[in-house]
Amino acid sequence: MLELCKAHFRIASALWRETLIDAAIFREWMLSIGRRDAYARIAHLLCELLVRLKAVGLAENHTCKLPITQAQIGDALGLSDVHVNRVLQSLRGDDLITLQRGVLSVLDWERLKEVGEFDATYLHLQSNAAAA
Repeated sequence: MLELCKAHFRIASALWRETLIDAAIFREWMLSIGRRDAYARIAHLLCELLVRLKAVGLAENHTCKLPITQAQIGDALGLSDVHVNRVLQSLRGDDLITLQRGVLSVLDWERLKEVGEFDATYLHLQSNAAAA
């Protein structure tokens, strides 16, 4: 790998860029776990997933397939299944999202971003995907 990077500057640059992006994502997740309440954590996660899926053409009009369980969301965010369920109910009740049969629809993108303190800059995606 070292020889490859020495011989090909563009490959080394691409690998370094990916390392920096991974570090930025890690920092954002650590911030989320340490400083955001459950409502904001889940809102942030949904924003990130939607933006990332849009970047690869798997989301449109603030809607995407989201075939993950509440238990998986809880595992990712350090929350119990019951707490995840309550927060998702609150997000629905606040008219921010619908989540039915594995399909997420964001009803109020700007408000969901605000609640989740979401700024897609750390993902280093193209601007059209980051705007979701």
